[in-house]
Amino acid sequence: MEEVEQAAGERTASGTSPDSTSSRVSASVNTTLTEKKPEARPAELGLVGWARWFWRTLTSMKTALILLFLFALASIPGSIWPQRGVSDAMVVKYFDDSPQLAEWLDRFWLFDVFKAPWFAAIYLLLFLSLIGCVLPRTKAHLRELRRKPPAPPRNLARLPQHASFDGDLTVETAAARLRARRFRVTTGPDWVAGEKGYLRETGNLVFHVALLGLLVAVGMGALYGYRGNVLVVEGEGFANTVAAYDRYMPGQQVSAESLEPFSFALDDFQATYIAQGERRGQPLDYEAKLKVTDAPGAPERDYALKVNDPLEVNGTQTYLIDHGYAPTFKITDGKGQVAFDGPVPCLVAQPANFTSECVIKVPDAQPEQLGLLVAFRPTTVPVNDDWVSVFPGAANPTAQVYGAFAGDLGLKNGRPQSVYELDPASLKKMKPLVMKADPLAVGKRLDLPNGAGSIEFTGVKEWIALQIAYDPGRMPAFVASALAVLGLVLSLTVRRRRVWVRLKDAPAEEAGGSGQPAQGHEHDRKHVEVGGLTRTEGSDFSEEFAEIVSVLNPGVKDAR
Repeated sequence: MEEVEQAAGERTASGTSPDSTSSRVSASVNTTLTEKKPEARPAELGLVGWARWFWRTLTSMKTALILLFLFALASIPGSIWPQRGVSDAMVVKYFDDSPQLAEWLDRFWLFDVFKAPWFAAIYLLLFLSLIGCVLPRTKAHLRELRRKPPAPPRNLARLPQHASFDGDLTVETAAARLRARRFRVTTGPDWVAGEKGYLRETGNLVFHVALLGLLVAVGMGALYGYRGNVLVVEGEGFANTVAAYDRYMPGQQVSAESLEPFSFALDDFQATYIAQGERRGQPLDYEAKLKVTDAPGAPERDYALKVNDPLEVNGTQTYLIDHGYAPTFKITDGKGQVAFDGPVPCLVAQPANFTSECVIKVPDAQPEQLGLLVAFRPTTVPVNDDWVSVFPGAANPTAQVYGAFAGDLGLKNGRPQSVYELDPASLKKMKPLVMKADPLAVGKRLDLPNGAGSIEFTGVKEWIALQIAYDPGRMPAFVASALAVLGLVLSLTVRRRRVWVRLKDAPAEEAGGSGQPAQGHEHDRKHVEVGGLTRTEGSDFSEEFAEIVSVLNPGVKDAR
């Protein structure tokens, strides 16, 4: 700097203007300082910063509400399209009716909505978001519960609710009367503060915690629960083992040893229908009579299984979900030997009258295997040149063979087949024997041509479809749902409000009149100011505030 001043003096001595010299010196100094000052750059977030930003965004209430809405929205496809494990037959039918559309739907897991990766992602994000929302708010609410109501503001007249009166009210009396109205009260030398409505935030937190509990309960059921479907014909039984299920869907933490070892036998199934009037044929009641053994070696007990009355054994529930007919047939092959004798569960084709379709596969028939397509009608009447069923009850059952084939059924080619249909590829190679024969009544027989054998309709049984499920999260989910409703009711009905009371000495002219001092106990009279404030937006506090003022000053009926 000294060198700069010396140079400036020399330029002045040589006739240079001091002002111009100083301006050049200042510009030179500013340029030097500017060059030495580093450029300011925006700070980069970095990995930790981005992680903190993501967590704050995820745990915001706005994000939680969006995820909750997405969770509800993601559940809708599960009720629009049939789901595997619940309506497998409907899924197959969907693929048969609209194969291209079904293929695209399957790519997006719309037939397995609740197992889809995108559903699991929403589920987990909602779980984390609720945890991030609930924990900080719970800590804040606990601090709020321990905190005393604040002292009154300086000017109570500016509050939305305000009243004043003169009386002999004391701080202790005002506090006692507010406590009687369930206010949390704190007092000062000449004031009382009361607050209530903490249950509003408590209910809000209970609601969110209950949502977390509901998500945990659903997760428990998915991990440690199982369910399966089984079809049982009258006279047959079921033991709760993996091999006995027609379809078995265990949780990830379930093993074969986890299944409850109970068993039962189906003695009889009765379906009751309306017999007369416009509602003829509509069902009245379903009842399956079971012989239940709760554990190996335990005594047998009777149980009437109904649609809304499941069988429960140590938390495992058995539900009645469907029923149908299982006519019995006796099939003799071409060598005179009985190749098949028993019931055949038939699929219901017309639910109104229970016309059903039956498939009978006889792989033991000689000299050729037999495949039969049979139509079963529970109450058969002739109509023109055809036969129809007019009632779902088995009043006049018949079995009509509308397709009999001889040849290789394709059971040994290694490909799985449905028991409810003949393999189309094998059917093309089989030789047709009968196409639409006359209906057979119970006890009647149809002889197959070319000495292939015969089929006899021997009787009628019924079958029931059961869903057996164990869900350890069922009761926790019920409790969580009840708590969610309770929390929602509290958060919507309870209002947070505060009341302050300030006591001042009454003016002398009002106490004694004409400026004279008060006599007797009139010097104890106070000028009381009451203010009220609701912390709940949109709620009306005026009526309750008027009641509070009336309690504080019983001589005033309405202080509004």
